Amino acid sequence: MNIIITGASSGIGFEAALELILSNDNHVIALARSEDKLENLYTIAKGLNPECNLYPARFDIVEDDYETAFLPFVRQRFNKVDILINNAGTLVNKAFLETSPLDFAGMIQSNLLGHVQMIQSIVPMMSAHAHILNIGSMGGFQGSVKFPGLSAYSASKAALHTLTECLAYEFAERGIRVNCLALGSAQTEMLEKAFPEYQSPVMAFEMGKYVADFALNGHRFFNGKILPVAVTTP
Repeated sequence: MNIIITGASSGIGFEAALELILSNDNHVIALARSEDKLENLYTIAKGLNPECNLYPARFDIVEDDYETAFLPFVRQRFNKVDILINNAGTLVNKAFLETSPLDFAGMIQSNLLGHVQMIQSIVPMMSAHAHILNIGSMGGFQGSVKFPGLSAYSASKAALHTLTECLAYEFAERGIRVNCLALGSAQTEMLEKAFPEYQSPVMAFEMGKYVADFALNGHRFFNGKILPVAVTTP
């Protein structure tokens, strides 16, 4: 499988990438903004599987140019893309009345529009029966308990959920399936920064393993689905 995963330098994306490279059948392009953290990912991956096919690349899905900085890198390594995991994102814990329009815009850029650009760039390279997996959040899942301070984050994730449903129908004739995992909390660096005193019952490596498995197999059973992944609500 030829796989692209964003937000691979830490947390769930990091752990999912490590799970994917355990099989030599998988060729994984791992994207993130931090070159140092990507080097760490590569070192650990080679320790786990010296023959792994991991291609780390520093790339900002919002700021960098796809035509010059990203697509040539992909085309040099892949003739097609089988799986795209849109995992990159950001979380800011700020009371609604203190959240500026610029704060909202930044969250929408990171958690929605960056993925829009990625999907638009990669879909022409995707094979029939390919899978786009968006990583959403229980914060954006309809009917879930909402937390104060996460209005911008939750709204941006809800938009990603709806985009998932739309694209599943739009890409049906191409044979591309699109799903979204609405993740509950996992103990990641991003969560610790937003909620320093909170301890999640789920570790990042556990969620990463689940994401990797679903990316490989979930589209056999689901399309256009927003699936809650949480031991509590959220």
